[in-house]
Amino acid sequence: MRNRQPLSPPHPLGRWRRRRRRGGITGTAVAALLLVACNQASTSLTPTTAASGSRALVAAPDFSDQPSFANRTGRLPGLSLQGMFHPTYAVPSDPSHIRTLLVTGDVIPARGVNYYATNRHDFLWPFRPTADYTKKADITYINLESPLFGGCPLVVTATFTFCGNPRFVDGFTLMGADVANLANNHTSNYGAAGITATDQLLQQHGIKTSGLGPVAVIDVRGIKFGFIGFNGVGRAIDQEALKEGIARAREQADIVVVQFHWGKEYERQPMADPNVPTPDDPVAIGHEAIDWGADVVIGNHQHWYEGIEIYHGKLITYAHGNFVFDQMWSEETREGVIGTYTFYGTQLVAANWKPVRIYDYGQPVFMNAKDSATALQTMEAASDQLATRLHEPTTSPIPAMPPPPATAPEHATS
Repeated sequence: MRNRQPLSPPHPLGRWRRRRRRGGITGTAVAALLLVACNQASTSLTPTTAASGSRALVAAPDFSDQPSFANRTGRLPGLSLQGMFHPTYAVPSDPSHIRTLLVTGDVIPARGVNYYATNRHDFLWPFRPTADYTKKADITYINLESPLFGGCPLVVTATFTFCGNPRFVDGFTLMGADVANLANNHTSNYGAAGITATDQLLQQHGIKTSGLGPVAVIDVRGIKFGFIGFNGVGRAIDQEALKEGIARAREQADIVVVQFHWGKEYERQPMADPNVPTPDDPVAIGHEAIDWGADVVIGNHQHWYEGIEIYHGKLITYAHGNFVFDQMWSEETREGVIGTYTFYGTQLVAANWKPVRIYDYGQPVFMNAKDSATALQTMEAASDQLATRLHEPTTSPIPAMPPPPATAPEHATS
């Protein structure tokens, strides 16, 4: 078929010429029509100072009640800081499409936690107030920063050689833990024997481990999550191993989750710490992990929760703070957030954080509404500070950074 030129708008004389050929319009009539057309054209070009009609003075349309992007287009929303902290997307309650990943901060059932749980004869005690919440997710992922084995010394002094009673594994089961990250700077405190005993204990109770080499793969209704972990505290992260680990996880899973132990302690912003040494910049490592194929990056170690970043449409969480630990010596170290990350198919579409405060040297309890709002504002402000430094989009309006948290009671009230 020959290409045809697109139809042009009809020429104002076209009809008249055709009709003239048919004998319907005389030359005099055409001249009269042309005169009228020219008069109309000259009139339209004449400047006017007349007031606009009332229709031009109506208010601008208000789009605030319009359907969201996802509802208008049927497409999933892209990630943004604004969407993370001020969501408008209504996640459907459809288990055929929705999967949830819950992530805690540092779990260290050692030292004071081990001492008080042993005295109580209750190794479920640290997990009871939050267990009903943490076990509801499809996958619950903890950072276990202490080897667990029989004969662990019972100490309450400020030692930095951690271990805990193996009966804490029952607490992990109570809270619904599915994967435990062992890539950190304290899992090896009792050498290879401590690592092996801990890994075997967890596997015997149906809890997979990340950070020891193999990818921990969990299938949630046909969607496979792959978990790997890397420690960057006390040494640099092996970037070649990181790249290879992500590629290996990519072959086995639909969603690749990488957890890092990284960054300078007791800070709201991710940064290296040359004194430990912790030489890697968490921002640079997090970006590389996303560039090499990670879907979500999880950070821990700093004992303070930090902000998040959206990098190339993917989520990087730099620190969740403490979850189970005995650091009662400051309010910041008593706090942490439990992150829940919601996927529609294989795409992350929402996140929320539930702040906790630690009482009695080891038991996290959910904060009240006022303190929760302050913690989330702190997290949002820290995220905006990072985004500003990296020249990335912030939330709007940018919230003020709240002052340090006020001193809370040592014991939880029932």
